[in-house]
Amino acid sequence: MLKFFFLFLLFWVINDSSLAQYRPENYQIGNENNLYKVSDDNPASNSISDIITLGDTVWLGTSRGVSLSTNRGLSWTNFYQTPAFGNESISAIGFDKSSSTFWAATAHSIDKDGQSLPEGSGLRFTTDGGQNWKVISQPLDNQNDTIEVYGNNSIRALPVTVAVQNLVYDIAFTPNTIWIATFASGLRKARMDSLIVNQNYKWQRVVLPPDYLNSISPTDTLNFCLQPVAGKFCSEDNLNHRVFSVISSNDSTLYVGTAGGINKSTDNGISWRKFTRTNQSFPISGNFIVALGYNNYDNTVWGATWKAQGATEFYGVSSSSDGGESWQTFLADEKAHNFGFKFDNVITPSDNGAFRTRNKGLTWTLPNSIIDEQSKLALTTNVFYSAASQGNDVWLGSSDGLTKITEIPGTVWEGKWKVYFASIPLGSKDEAYVFPNPFSPKNDEGLKFKYTTEGSTSNVTIRIYDFAMNYIRTVIQNAPRNISTDIERVAWDGRDDEGSIVPNGVYFYRIEIGDRDPLYGKIIVMQ
Repeated sequence: MLKFFFLFLLFWVINDSSLAQYRPENYQIGNENNLYKVSDDNPASNSISDIITLGDTVWLGTSRGVSLSTNRGLSWTNFYQTPAFGNESISAIGFDKSSSTFWAATAHSIDKDGQSLPEGSGLRFTTDGGQNWKVISQPLDNQNDTIEVYGNNSIRALPVTVAVQNLVYDIAFTPNTIWIATFASGLRKARMDSLIVNQNYKWQRVVLPPDYLNSISPTDTLNFCLQPVAGKFCSEDNLNHRVFSVISSNDSTLYVGTAGGINKSTDNGISWRKFTRTNQSFPISGNFIVALGYNNYDNTVWGATWKAQGATEFYGVSSSSDGGESWQTFLADEKAHNFGFKFDNVITPSDNGAFRTRNKGLTWTLPNSIIDEQSKLALTTNVFYSAASQGNDVWLGSSDGLTKITEIPGTVWEGKWKVYFASIPLGSKDEAYVFPNPFSPKNDEGLKFKYTTEGSTSNVTIRIYDFAMNYIRTVIQNAPRNISTDIERVAWDGRDDEGSIVPNGVYFYRIEIGDRDPLYGKIIVMQ
């Protein structure tokens, strides 16, 4: 299941001719217990990339570390700015039920030669529900790791010696084995017991078919390079070696999504068969597989199958009920990001909402307005990245907050919503701030205002001015508000009174709360 934080940084690589050979800054984190954590009513971040539910427990992967609730969201423990997590974003999470071990992969972006590039910073795992964490460095090769033995074949393999463009996008498990999808570093695996004991345990490269072969087996005679892009090491440009997603459907069956299709193994990652847009009668929609999901309720495979390079490819969702032998495609032109399941229901977070079907894709429905009945806080974004279910509860993670609906049994999207929104506490009643800041009207879901009425109802007016203090827009005027810890529910969309998006520059806001002195602050608008 693809994690969204760094995906946009990788689109340029799909058609690039060489893998940049950067040497990252020294980045060392020792194996250390993490007994530091912050408890709160909300997760630490509003960017929720993935959700795992287990009984009453909810694990979140976010842009500000890992969040954990053991009581279905009543309270949260946030692991961020701690010895194990630092200021890292989470690019993937996974839970191995056999060992009761939770895993989180971390990453960040760096600036190299004028480009912003993703860099993996390893994995963290806990065997005791977050009380203690251990840290594993980003898997790297030695410079002389140039051969991978596969059956009777010695496959030339590009040694990936840096963490730039090498980060974990997905995690899966088979008995005593952990599998990671790492883009530039391909598909890797390690023995679980050995890794838990020794965090320096070597990860093994897994050989996948090159672009020009639809299957491989150790008994084949093979001659190709194991590498994601052409370069000095080898001239081959293998989209199928750029790995983004991995799932397991049983103890020996794996599905791996790449920039070149869906790969399936039924012998625990030894032999592989590849499904693409052009090699089947009923194929997937596109070869760029950003997410995979498996619904154990009806044994169906689901893929977020984006357009890669082929002329007939298109964005959409692809599903197979026969183990990949044939596929149906849905939601044409939609960019899906992930999958969640509630019995036979399939939830597909996308750029245009959280689509849901309970009749195998014949019809899809979106939630109506998402408003917390208690706080009145609304989730207004259309961009969703994660979904999961927990009894009658359905969780959705977005680019702008987390929400849960407790559904009326037997219904779809009918019930009570709860919206979780992270914001930094105010130091006093005379403080206010806005976020995100800098603010992009074209990309962000509105500029939000944080202030307090000290728990009593006051009339509030918010106005926007340009750098010269010329009037731009009134956001609300004399609106009754009773705000103590929440944020202002009405956001500024970056437009002036005539409906035009304001140009880049510095702006100011003025918040009038009853008869108190006005509060002022600065806004940076940047497209």
